[in-house]
Amino acid sequence: MAEYKCSKCGRIIYSDELSLKAKCPHCSNKILIKLRPKVVKKIIAR
Repeated sequence: MAEYKCSKCGRIIYSDELSLKAKCPHCSNKILIKLRPKVVKKIIAR
């Protein structure tokens, strides 16, 4: 489940709340910013 942040009202929107058209259900803004996951990946250097 991806998280998006509305650039106008600042609310967090989950991908299951979005319909086929990507717009904020609260303010109808069409610009959504995809947030990075909160999990940090560790990579082993060679």
